[in-house]
Amino acid sequence: MNFIEEIQHLDPQNWGNWPIPVKTMIVIVLCIVALFLGYWFDTQVQIEEFNQVKQQEGKLIEEFKKKQLQAATLPKLKEQLAEIEFLLDELFKKLPNNDQVDQLIRDISQTVLASGLKQELFQPQYGKERSEKGIYVKLPITLRAKGNYHAFGKFVSGIAAMNRIVTQHDVSITYSGSKKNPGENPLTLNMTIQIYRYLDKKAKKAKRRRR
Repeated sequence: MNFIEEIQHLDPQNWGNWPIPVKTMIVIVLCIVALFLGYWFDTQVQIEEFNQVKQQEGKLIEEFKKKQLQAATLPKLKEQLAEIEFLLDELFKKLPNNDQVDQLIRDISQTVLASGLKQELFQPQYGKERSEKGIYVKLPITLRAKGNYHAFGKFVSGIAAMNRIVTQHDVSITYSGSKKNPGENPLTLNMTIQIYRYLDKKAKKAKRRRR
């Protein structure tokens, strides 16, 4: 009688007398089923939890690396901040306070004349003063003058050489002479000169009160 026939003639009521090979096979099958069920209901859940923990670990490692990099660069950032503050202080030294603005305006007007330009309009626009970031105030000056390219170049160079920050905007040059009578000053220069005034502590406090 072969193994298959033995299985077919097994008595379910008397499983204790079953042949040893059959019992062994049944035990193996039950073990496999138990392992499968254990994997399905327990091990698989643990694997998923392990994968989640592993992903979280990766995020924590990346966060740690970023913080480590920030900590390593902190001294350099402090050094750069000190350099920026020093540069700002140097720039602020080039900004006149409220008492020095009038002198700066006179210096610009003298530069126009010293350049050989014929000044037709030089008008500070006090009504258009505008505060920027609560640190400084911009004051535009409208300029119209006549001259030649050489005088214009000399004027621009003179403005650039000043020890104050002065910028030039909306520059236009038009020909105002004629072929028959070109004149000594054939060109007309129109521009807006921008000067910057340091907003002192008193002005800042007054501004806060108005708010």
